Order: sequence, then C-alpha cells, then structure tokens
Amino acid sequence: MLQPVAHAILQAREELLTIMQGFPEHLLWQKPAGMASPGFHLQHLSGVLDRLFTYARNQQLSAEQVQQLHDESLSPNANFDLRKLLQRFHKQVEEALLQLRQIDQTSLTEQRFIGRKKVPTTVMGLLFHAAEHTMRHIGQLMVTVKVLKATPTEGSEYG
Repeated sequence: MLQPVAHAILQAREELLTIMQGFPEHLLWQKPAGMASPGFHLQHLSGVLDRLFTYARNQQLSAEQVQQLHDESLSPNANFDLRKLLQRFHKQVEEALLQLRQIDQTSLTEQRFIGRKKVPTTVMGLLFHAAEHTMRHIGQLMVTVKVLKATPTEGSEYG
C-alpha cells in the first residue's frame, strides 16, 4: 500500500543528487526572480518529511522541529552549507523509509491531526502528502537551479 510513497521519496533523493551535482556553493541562497532559494528548498525538503512523518506517528512536533520550521525562512542560513543540507535530506529519507517499513497497514485510515490548528487527516493522507510535497519541491528546486546556473554572474560570461 505504501510502495508509491517509498518510490516517490527514493526518486526525490535520486533526482536531488543529479540536480545539485556541480552546483556552485555561492548560489545556494540566491533567489532568482524572487523565487525561493535552493537553500530554502533543501531545508524544506528535509523538514516537511520530518514533520509529516511525525504527525503520521500521532506525535506533536518537538521544540527542535518547530525551531527548524522557523529556520527554513532564514535566507541565508549560516547553519547549513550544501553538503550539510544534502546529508540532512539523505538522513531524513532513510528515517522515512524505516518508518514506512514499520507501519501497520491497518492503521492507514486512522485519523491524525496536523499542527496547532489540528487539521484532520489520516496516516495515509499524511504519508502521500509528504511524498507529493517532496516531489513538488524537487521540481521547483530543479527550475531554480537551472535558472541560477544559466544566469551570468559578475565576472563570468556564462554563470
């Protein structure tokens, strides 16, 4: 039942490595045409998996997770460089896959709630939303990285 979630998350990890291969570190926090920076997307990719999988376990966010959510809006975030952001996402993917393997399929329709507003959903709804949201940000990141790589920077003909 959860194989599509696992496949989407694994595909996101694979695509992320391809997208970010050879990406210039100095462009990590750039916001071309007002778009979110690659650094934001990389933080958010890890954060959204962590938060939605936490809610799927029927847990509330920890103080650390709430702080990480707040930190996603920081641009640039001095706590992260490209290597750390990629490692963080890889670790989060591994944790998500482990959780998927441990889920009792009879719990998929159990009610869960998101955030302080207690938005109702189900375990399956959270997991599929995590996969969909991850892939959406991979697509946005891909576009942003292509724009940044194609935009000439000062002192460079091609960027």
